[in-house]
Amino acid sequence: MYYNDYNNFDRDRELEPVLPPMEEPPKKKKGHGVKIAALCLVCALLGGVGGGLAVRNIPALSGNTTTLFEGTHAPVAVDLANVQTDQPMTGAQVYASTINSCVGITTELVTTNYWGQKVRGAAAGSGFVISSDGYILTNYHVIDGATSIQVAFADGKTYPAQLVGGEEPNDIAVLKIEATGLTPVKLGDSDNLVVGEQVCAIGNPLGELTFTFTSGYVSARDRSITMENGEIMNMLQTDTAINSGNSGGPLFNMYGEVIGITTAKYSSSSSSSASIEGIGFAIPINDVKEMVKDLMEKGYVTGKPSLGILMNDVSSEATYRYGIPQGAYIEAVLEGSCAQKGGIQVGDIITAVGENEIASSSALQSVVKEYKAGDELSFTLYRGGEEVTVTFTLDENTLQRAEEMNQLQESYRESQQSAQQQQQGGTWSWPFGNFGW
Repeated sequence: MYYNDYNNFDRDRELEPVLPPMEEPPKKKKGHGVKIAALCLVCALLGGVGGGLAVRNIPALSGNTTTLFEGTHAPVAVDLANVQTDQPMTGAQVYASTINSCVGITTELVTTNYWGQKVRGAAAGSGFVISSDGYILTNYHVIDGATSIQVAFADGKTYPAQLVGGEEPNDIAVLKIEATGLTPVKLGDSDNLVVGEQVCAIGNPLGELTFTFTSGYVSARDRSITMENGEIMNMLQTDTAINSGNSGGPLFNMYGEVIGITTAKYSSSSSSSASIEGIGFAIPINDVKEMVKDLMEKGYVTGKPSLGILMNDVSSEATYRYGIPQGAYIEAVLEGSCAQKGGIQVGDIITAVGENEIASSSALQSVVKEYKAGDELSFTLYRGGEEVTVTFTLDENTLQRAEEMNQLQESYRESQQSAQQQQQGGTWSWPFGNFGW
């Protein structure tokens, strides 16, 4: 503004030659007159522009004055007293009304590295209160392998937490703290969401920026997303900012209801260094409501099937060189399981379940998890160059069965270690990626 105004002033000076001849005043007075005119013009302009704004003159180091323009308004008030549950809230109201139901989660965990060594580490995530007596919902991967779990609230209170039960394929876990009088969230209906509807999240991105509020929109529904562990999950897609540490936190609609569990952020699998922003995912709350009830009441999800096997994929080399069919290769069978009673043996390859062809272990998981414990299924096996069919009733994946499968997997890995140490002169590795079912 000042640049243009001074240019106008210069153009006025260029008109001086057409005025009547006048005796040239002393140069000193001429310069003084220009300074006075310029000062008057600037003051007039500031007076016109500054109308309605608070003006503060702050002396500069040079002795001149610097003018700052300040706007004033009343502080934003977050009114919760008049909030109606059937009306959408502002983002500020959603945050204020739900922040006491959100928690940060930190864990200590022990993992096994490639060389079989136990490694101690830490992880961080988010969660939210689902009952006044201390039940908390989060992602399974937040607490997976944890030796201790700590829960923190926005008011600074912290509690040790115990794992009540987890459901790894659906990435949910229920924790319990010794506290009463908590404020649980309200669960919404994720089936009623529409693309373009506004949503918001509260979590702990990076495990450091505690109780951060982010907002966005529902970008898509019913996305089939393959997770790092190979599980295929149904997800809500959102452009709400979701980063490491947000996992397990709530995704709210604008009525303050939890309609999803923030779980994952899309990342590029290529070598490109370009980041991918605005593509995040959340588990629809309707997909896990009944599972959460089971975990709270029994510690496991009832009705889930278990075969009692460890399996892996048939290598492409075996298929190409020896004509062995693709499928789920059986590496170990749990004694007393339905698979063992039904006739499945180590070395078998499951190639079909009913009418469904099976090309991999993950394909077998996807098919079988559509059934419930107590259902009868027929399995087509490749055994010693021949096709064999067996039929049996599926077991239930209880807490006891889960523990038995963990022991089977551990003993299998130990046997692999021992065998490969003998073959490789003291060094060993085991085939990662085997699945228990």
